[in-house]
Amino acid sequence: MKAKPLSAKELAALRHIRNRIAHGGQAPSIRELQSHLGYRSPRSAAEILERLADLGHVRRRADGKLQFLRDTPEAALQARTVDVPLVGSAPCGAPLLAEQNIEAMIPVSVGLARTPGKYFLLRANGDSMNLAGIEDGDLVLVRQQATAESGDRVVALIDDEATIKEIRFTNDAVALMPRSRIKTHKPIYLTTDFQIQGVVKATVPGWTKE
Repeated sequence: MKAKPLSAKELAALRHIRNRIAHGGQAPSIRELQSHLGYRSPRSAAEILERLADLGHVRRRADGKLQFLRDTPEAALQARTVDVPLVGSAPCGAPLLAEQNIEAMIPVSVGLARTPGKYFLLRANGDSMNLAGIEDGDLVLVRQQATAESGDRVVALIDDEATIKEIRFTNDAVALMPRSRIKTHKPIYLTTDFQIQGVVKATVPGWTKE
């Protein structure tokens, strides 16, 4: 007998569990799942998990942690995604990925936001990287990491503001290089008084916030 298709809530729960495990390294708690699904009681979220387990989508491991086993047949034929936070400009003194900076959660293909890395999206401002294919208003997909190799396009935090540049290492300095048709943009030369937030992995052109 063919199993009854998953309800909208069950599909939402399964996708949220997959995203959290793929992007964050661990499954959501019952309370987190309750909040995500908009339930007033954790029991409702627990019942969703029980049904997903009965159907073989998830299971509890011996250590009590939730394990994702398989997606729905429909999802297996589609592009799989994870939710990636879109951050705006960081206020002075606030971490780039502070909760107040997250404007939205955007689905991104796992072919781009590859596990086990953590990613964020940042809106590009200005034209200092237009020769590198990053125009004003584009979104850049950034893998969070504190290191980079010479030639990487990075997001660096300087004076509490995020900037996207090509990084170059020399014997005694670091250069953040613009790649622009506008020749007024100049390199930024630094020693160790800056922070790399991540490395740019992809660009989404022409994206605008609704």
